[in-house]
Amino acid sequence: MDPQNLLQNILWDYSISALQCYNVLLGTQKKAGHYDQYNLFKKLLESYPWFVIMEIVPMRRIKELLTEQLIDQLRSNLLRNRYEYILDRLSRFV
Repeated sequence: MDPQNLLQNILWDYSISALQCYNVLLGTQKKAGHYDQYNLFKKLLESYPWFVIMEIVPMRRIKELLTEQLIDQLRSNLLRNRYEYILDRLSRFV
């Protein structure tokens, strides 16, 4: 799967470059449109299953972006519970 195509799928209602969004997720660019790295990562968490997110974002960046504060902002309890579990598992593999 091409990360940029996957990003374009969730940005259909904005004219923001998928490449710019990808660079934001990688940490090489501050913003893409109105998205910063955390807002964009949150959008990914709410849009795609975990295995797809791991294809888009390198694990080192996932470990930086997946925080308790971000998880608290997720729109559903199911997602919050899922990513709390994942955060716990990731924190065991420093």
